[in-house]
Amino acid sequence: MKDKIKNFPPVNGINRRTFLWTLSGSILSPLLPACQKRPLNAETFITKAKNYETDLVSIILAGLRELRIEANEIQGKKILLKPNLVEPHQGAGQINTHPLVVRGAIEAFFRLGAAQVIVGEGPGHVRDTHLVLEEAGYVEILKEDRVPFIDFNLDQVYKTPNLGGRTDLKQIILPQTLRQVDWIVSLAKMKTHHWAGATLSMKNLFGVLPGSFYGWPKNILHQVGIEKAIFDITATLRPNLAIIDGIVGMEGDGPIMGTPKNVGVLVLGRNLPAVDATSARIMGINPSKIAYLKMADGRLGPIRERDIQQKGETIREVQTDFALIDKIPAHSGIRG
Repeated sequence: MKDKIKNFPPVNGINRRTFLWTLSGSILSPLLPACQKRPLNAETFITKAKNYETDLVSIILAGLRELRIEANEIQGKKILLKPNLVEPHQGAGQINTHPLVVRGAIEAFFRLGAAQVIVGEGPGHVRDTHLVLEEAGYVEILKEDRVPFIDFNLDQVYKTPNLGGRTDLKQIILPQTLRQVDWIVSLAKMKTHHWAGATLSMKNLFGVLPGSFYGWPKNILHQVGIEKAIFDITATLRPNLAIIDGIVGMEGDGPIMGTPKNVGVLVLGRNLPAVDATSARIMGINPSKIAYLKMADGRLGPIRERDIQQKGETIREVQTDFALIDKIPAHSGIRG
């Protein structure tokens, strides 16, 4: 299963018109210039989950069915789950993607016939990834389910063209593991964010980039602009699915210093901007006021509510305002 994901060849030295005309429509779509707007629509699925002891496997499988993700699409595939693992904090479940959500996704993909499921992350704040895994409650689950974990901060790397083009980065350095999987799933946490306003499935992709190259906490990405970097990484990776852990989120001064917010939902979808826009609305945040979502609108996916087909629960049924902090510039004026 080598080189099956988005390791697109560079186009340097090839006439742009020739390059575009020689690609089929299915390959052309993800390589269209990120600056080119085009009509898009997407589906998202919201489901209630009262707590982490709920049957999350069945809930996730139901969501995948609603999104028409069936066994014939997953069978024999190698699936990468990328949770949000930030810092080791025992008892602070609002910081990291809950391990039982990860287990629910692992078992759901195995039931659909996945050949292998792996979990990978490159924590941005600490170098001891095993400590993060242990204190976040992942070690026991990964052992029991016999699921390998890849530390992206220490993985071998490869270079790929930056398909977003919003930052000055010409190439993006990625872990070699991404070339060995068929599906990338952003398994994010529903949180407010000190610098980006909200951190959801797109911002979660920061953890894919290796700290051995980008530093701790991914300093290079901060220097080139967080919002632009979020856009570029998403445009380059084009993950296959997003699952947002909103059972207990974080409000206030996230992604670390905030407080727990009980929402009781999971949000799923194939299109990351649409999933993040839906999640923002659940949080009482206007997605068009989140800079990276505004960049993505019509380029990587839709964020307008009328362009997103909502399945499962309605936003209004589960919407609960997350606390924002007026003195934080990224929180100013983003209330829905």
